[in-house]
Amino acid sequence: MDIEVVKKLIKKHTIGHSEFVRSADEAERYYKNETDVLRAPSREEKQRKENEGKTPLRNADNRIPFNFHGLLVNQKAAYMFTAPPVFDLGGDEANNMLRKFLGDKYSKVCKDLCVEASNAAVGWIHVWKREDGSYNYAVVPSGQIIPIWDKSLEKKLLAVFRKYPDIEEESGDSYEVYEYWTDTECWSYRLKAGDVIDKLLSYWMFLADPQTSEMTDHYSHEIGEVPFFSFSNNNIGTNDLKNIKPLIDVYCKVFSGFVNDLEDIQEIIFVLTNYGGENLNEFLDDLKYYKAIKVDNDGDGDKSGVSTLTIEIPVEAREKLLAVTRKCIFEQGQGIDPDPQNFGNSSGVALSFLYSLLELKAGLQETEFRPSFGRFIRCVCRLLNISIKDDTITQTWTRTSVRNDQELAAIAQISKGNISDETIMKNHPWVENLELEKQRMKEQEEAEAQKGESYGDAFKEKAGENIDGQE
Repeated sequence: MDIEVVKKLIKKHTIGHSEFVRSADEAERYYKNETDVLRAPSREEKQRKENEGKTPLRNADNRIPFNFHGLLVNQKAAYMFTAPPVFDLGGDEANNMLRKFLGDKYSKVCKDLCVEASNAAVGWIHVWKREDGSYNYAVVPSGQIIPIWDKSLEKKLLAVFRKYPDIEEESGDSYEVYEYWTDTECWSYRLKAGDVIDKLLSYWMFLADPQTSEMTDHYSHEIGEVPFFSFSNNNIGTNDLKNIKPLIDVYCKVFSGFVNDLEDIQEIIFVLTNYGGENLNEFLDDLKYYKAIKVDNDGDGDKSGVSTLTIEIPVEAREKLLAVTRKCIFEQGQGIDPDPQNFGNSSGVALSFLYSLLELKAGLQETEFRPSFGRFIRCVCRLLNISIKDDTITQTWTRTSVRNDQELAAIAQISKGNISDETIMKNHPWVENLELEKQRMKEQEEAEAQKGESYGDAFKEKAGENIDGQE
């Protein structure tokens, strides 16, 4: 591909990408509990403090972060993907082939995809062909992806730039690698760190011939479409931090300030008036050794002496602010406050109400993920020659939440005779695998029947002995 065309495309489509990366990095930082309260003060603040000097009453500088964003994101990921979506292609053989391809890592991929979308507003799955001819897939950091969409209402993906850092082993120089993916080929380019885009050069990173070890800057991926699949976080394209960041900053700032105030007033502050000693060390020595100090007196009306200074901290106001802020964080973040007093011995209805906001947020993400999973699974089936019956993929999504097992078991018991035993068994809180449980029930019934027959035979035998004895 003409490198000049690639330079123009990069200049055009990277506009605004730096802001996207900044927002994603900020959300990831908060996800790791590295909130703004931990950040160093600005140069202007440092200069002002140096000019003003240290304030004796303000020495403590505790900075305590609270990982509310990480908690809310993990809540959603666990709620939606502890049991990842199950796909039914309409045939056992096709389903087995798909499960084999997805493999053991599928659950982790779903969880990582949810976290990535929650932090960056969109997650990406990449499909590629290995050197041995098999296919693989993985989640790609969203900051590396620069998508190129068409202008239709369906928003079809035309191409993708994947940008990531690299270091040349021989020279140790840092580079930015650009991979340009279309529906047929991939081209690679490289730019030395710090250079302008006009200095972009082709990068020979793909193996063209295994026998001669000849390298090339492009290859045909044979996937048949752009092998990147986007998974949006919600319908408005925002991350989960946007609504709660100001509230988290307030909570961290108020709590840290509270701790600083408590630490600063732990020591007694003495106010000395007309102290007659040489210095403060002499005052402390006299107080410790003699239990007394000397002061100068100018006569009647003189207020010479020693007093202590106490500082009143508005504890009640801060506690109220922290409580209100915490409540707002979980309301705006659409999550569940894990405070034990919110649960107790709650009934099923009460627990469902607690999960209402989380379910709303999870439902919005599910509606965005469903068509993306559909495109991904169809691509995989086409590559692996897996048939899809009636071109219909049935997706089954399962939520993982706290539940009242005693209440569910009671409902199952009183439903006996009103609905089928299989439905009762399927919805019983202790049943995880319906087919396995049906097999166990069958074995149990056979064992009980055999036991009943043995008991009946023994009874008949005993009855026969009694009759023979009477004779």
